[in-house]
Amino acid sequence: MTEQKFDIIIVGGGPGGYVAAIRSAQLGMKVALVESQHLGGICLNWGCIPTKALLRCSEINHLFNHADEFGFKVSGLEFNFKKIIERSRGVAKQLSGGVQHLLKKNKVTVFDGFGKLAGKGKLSVEKDGKKIADLGSPHIILATGARARALPELEPDGKLIWSYKEAMTPEALPKSLLVVGSGAIGIEFASFYRNMGAEVTVIEVLDRILPVEDEDISVFARKQFEKQGMKIITSAKVTKLDKGKDNVTAHIEAGGKTEKASFDRVIMAVGIVGNTEDIGLEKTKVKVDRGHIVTNEWSQTDEPGVFAIGDVTGPPWLAHKASHEGVICVERIKGLNDVHPLDVTNIPGCTYCMPQVASVGLTEKAAKKKGHKVKVGKFPFMANGKAIAMGEPEGLVKTIFDAKTGELLGAHMIGAEVTELIQGYVIAKTLETTEAELVHTVFPHPTLSEMMHESVLDAYGKVIHF
Repeated sequence: MTEQKFDIIIVGGGPGGYVAAIRSAQLGMKVALVESQHLGGICLNWGCIPTKALLRCSEINHLFNHADEFGFKVSGLEFNFKKIIERSRGVAKQLSGGVQHLLKKNKVTVFDGFGKLAGKGKLSVEKDGKKIADLGSPHIILATGARARALPELEPDGKLIWSYKEAMTPEALPKSLLVVGSGAIGIEFASFYRNMGAEVTVIEVLDRILPVEDEDISVFARKQFEKQGMKIITSAKVTKLDKGKDNVTAHIEAGGKTEKASFDRVIMAVGIVGNTEDIGLEKTKVKVDRGHIVTNEWSQTDEPGVFAIGDVTGPPWLAHKASHEGVICVERIKGLNDVHPLDVTNIPGCTYCMPQVASVGLTEKAAKKKGHKVKVGKFPFMANGKAIAMGEPEGLVKTIFDAKTGELLGAHMIGAEVTELIQGYVIAKTLETTEAELVHTVFPHPTLSEMMHESVLDAYGKVIHF
């Protein structure tokens, strides 16, 4: 089989890989993209996008059930759960087709198969166990993504114990649900199913939910979820799952005691692990640490000519981080002069539960641990006119500054539309803005964004409306 030569080869067509491919093509490179399943990757097909479609439906259901608060009378409310799932899958399919169009438009050669390193500057591509192509390039980017972590004896079976895939495509709404893990994935599913009417219990091994968020946000979130009827058990673990005919009995260990509880279904959301197996790393100098490929600030591995981006390289496991890494990696390979390494403290994190959670930078605890003397500002949604008018008075904006320099160290938010609002703080951090610029920035009224201003003012004893 004749080897096909390219300027760059990218293995994986997720938000890291396809963006890297498009940027490479824009820079005049001859590009090959190898993808074994779905263009758009897990994010577009089984993660970020379809879950947001589901969550939108649960938000609508919640609003209908509280219509009387807005002066509307709704009776006989019903929903077609099958259609809700079909809509979610349709959204994913539409966007996957869009990625295919973009790659074609940019003249990226796409290989439908599984890529594996086959020597220096070489990659073999297989489909259904048969080799379909030999590719060659001085630059190979691994963007193979990650998969759900499975715990021993608690592995998903696709029927009673779900991974994220089954949780997105159920045949019917379960009456009761156990979610193991309270990170972004677990909490989003818990929020969706609770707002659709299921009885939901969340188990978290650590002492608080949403453990990567600021503690004030975690505490606020728990109160809101419990107010919605969600049951949350922290400092606990599931030691065993007994599968019945159509339910699961969980052995839950907490406070030195083990109790049993029965659920229709269980969702396992205990983290992810990089897809590093069977991609030819064995005969290279590429290092793998705790299931993830080790890279430097330019996404280079220890093997010359081999790079890695996205979830396969470890946290934060975010689509926008993967995309940005892909652009940086490609531009560095091309030799552009204005390329800067990725600063992970400027990467926003968003959780699309209800209420939404969004953050960027250091938590208050992390800032203090790094030796910063801090000024902290807080502003509640209940003091904001737009939030009250929207019927969304539950929320909080928190900002953290270096007391000496005024540097914005972190911003943490919970409430309606904070996943959209957070970008204001992200831009401020990227521009190395201090409190002085933020204090003198004029925010429009009436908006939710005014709370961002008030939180900054509060950190410096200048808050107006609280």
